[in-house]
Amino acid sequence: MRLLLAMALGFVILLPAAAKEIIPLPRPRPAEAPPPAPLGPSACALELANQAAIEPLGPIVGPGSCGAPDAVRLNAIMMPNHSRVALTPPPTLRCSMATAIADWVRADVGALAKTLGAPLVSIENYDSYECRGMNRVAGAKLSEHGKANALDIRSLKLADGRVFELTDPTVSHEFRERLRASACARFMTVLGPGSDGYHEEHVHVDLAERRNHDYRICQWDVRDPAPVVPLPRPRPIVAEHGSKL
Repeated sequence: MRLLLAMALGFVILLPAAAKEIIPLPRPRPAEAPPPAPLGPSACALELANQAAIEPLGPIVGPGSCGAPDAVRLNAIMMPNHSRVALTPPPTLRCSMATAIADWVRADVGALAKTLGAPLVSIENYDSYECRGMNRVAGAKLSEHGKANALDIRSLKLADGRVFELTDPTVSHEFRERLRASACARFMTVLGPGSDGYHEEHVHVDLAERRNHDYRICQWDVRDPAPVVPLPRPRPIVAEHGSKL
């Protein structure tokens, strides 16, 4: 009240210095760190580039536990004879899984495909990296697809235009049996027809890490065409008075 009265009368009242409130200044903002320099391709990606056409993607993070420390997009595999086997569409895989696929195709799949009558030119990718549970079941354990550690394959295409589905029972039994054996020797998990009801139209391969490092799952029934059951002979037409026509 006295202060207001003094101000109204034109007086200025100076308070003692000790009575002034000391307001601390805010702490200076720390200098912003420069953005990290972009990392180059990993040693794995550099090695894989000698036998495949890839795009290094670096780490994939989340959501949740999904992701991969070193991912690549696998566009094509360069065969030993310098031909090219495309993957359509190009799968996203961790580099170690992409390397395993490239080794398998170069060493086994290409040679087996030639037994069908023409060189291999492309592989149909049914699914690769996808953040989801096993078999897309809500609440299920994280799939290896969520770790970019799995590839689903539906078919192979040859240079003459023919397409062979891996689960088609009309495709050469010997070819599918030998392909199954080679996949089961290279991957930790192989699932196809007869495994769990979710792989009747494609084949799943992955490099799952397990406590028992030697434990593998190989479940792919190489089926033959269903036997043709002859239809019964048609019944003869009976005339109105019971005689056969």
